[in-house]
Amino acid sequence: MNEIEFMRMALVEAREAFSRGEVPVGAVIVKEGEIITAARNENRETSNPVRHAEIIAIEKACAAVGNERLTDCDLYVTKEPCAMCAGAIVHARIRRLVIGTRDRRYGACGTVLSVCGNRSLNHLPQIEFGVLEQEAAGLMKDFFSLRRNGNNA
Repeated sequence: MNEIEFMRMALVEAREAFSRGEVPVGAVIVKEGEIITAARNENRETSNPVRHAEIIAIEKACAAVGNERLTDCDLYVTKEPCAMCAGAIVHARIRRLVIGTRDRRYGACGTVLSVCGNRSLNHLPQIEFGVLEQEAAGLMKDFFSLRRNGNNA
């Protein structure tokens, strides 16, 4: 598989989140060219603000590899991580972060804040924006458009 296919799998997770009324964010973690975990936002259905796709994917990946460090893993996520998720990415030592679309309100990988790109921290993941950006941004736009129009999507 390649980075487009990995992001497509993250988009599958995001669409599932959308169908459940969650903000449509999906994430997959890849090690040695294979997806080891996939996750989607679950914070609304679990009434838990920390159940973001990235956090869930990191938890699952750490369990799968038996280590809190994911130094040889790459994270593909449909939307730029928030500060909470960016902090977890740094602490987990994710090697590479591939992001579908920027988050102009809460993005913490250089758009609003720079947690993942902060040279003062002890780890800097390689960051790439824009993989399947139109699909990822379109999904977010559709979700929030439905919400604004009174549909609880």
